[in-house]
Amino acid sequence: MWNQTTLVDFILLGFSDIPDLQGFLFGVFLIMYMIILMGNSLIIIITKMDPSLQTPMYFFLGNFSSLEICYVSVTVPRLLIDLCSQSRNISFLACAAQMYFFLVFGATECLLLTSMAYDRYVAICNPLLYPLLMNSRLCIQLAAGCWVSGVPVHIVLTYQIFSLPFCGSNQLNHFFCDIPPVLKLACGDTLITETLVYVIAVLVVTVPFMLILGSYVRIIETILKLPSATGRAKAFSTCSSHLMVVALFFGSGLITYLRPKSSHSKGMDKFLSLFYTIVTPMFNPMIYCLRNKEVMVALRKFLLK
Repeated sequence: MWNQTTLVDFILLGFSDIPDLQGFLFGVFLIMYMIILMGNSLIIIITKMDPSLQTPMYFFLGNFSSLEICYVSVTVPRLLIDLCSQSRNISFLACAAQMYFFLVFGATECLLLTSMAYDRYVAICNPLLYPLLMNSRLCIQLAAGCWVSGVPVHIVLTYQIFSLPFCGSNQLNHFFCDIPPVLKLACGDTLITETLVYVIAVLVVTVPFMLILGSYVRIIETILKLPSATGRAKAFSTCSSHLMVVALFFGSGLITYLRPKSSHSKGMDKFLSLFYTIVTPMFNPMIYCLRNKEVMVALRKFLLK
């Protein structure tokens, strides 16, 4: 029996139940990780270097791409190591650190997507006030707030989770230290911790999602009132890429952290986690580049230099 005093590590089972596909999965996830790194690095470079992209929208996009690199790098390198290694042990402290940084970067992404929605709201609903409202000082303050706000909240949450007694098996049926699989290994009363998880999920995920929805309701109302069909098309095109990213990220996140504990299943948890940790970040650079003419023009200029 394992208990709180003897537990020194967990075993990340990951995809060990399909041993014949370990090499294939390693290749697939490595390619996806490289696409994420290269795609987001290109966006960071062109939003810094191209004079036509020195606007609040692309300032936030550059921050978002930096965040995506940090976000996937918390989980994917460890997953790749486990896929080509027999030892899948992760220390108690390393597991806590991985969970903490994953939650902090996840919260930052929720807040940053909200800031990007606010930027689009001001640009379309109050275009005359846009240069005044979205000045460089406010943009820097919003970005800094997004990066910092999740830090103290998730210190408390991670400490609360890893203060629980752990007994029985130390095998985590997951590929990283996420909240649901770690709580499954905890023994004793986890009601307070689960309640705290739900409260923070509502504050960090649901509230930003509702603010984004509210912003887009007003944006769509404003766009539909535009007299020119060209103007409506242009306004929709600047928002559609952001709306797609919001739907992908928040959809999988809300299902994972706000559905009842009884409905959690091993296979579904892994699938949803793959979706919001690897699949969505891989598509984000493609969505922002392929659906944005200004980014595509800047990208062509950069590649032809």
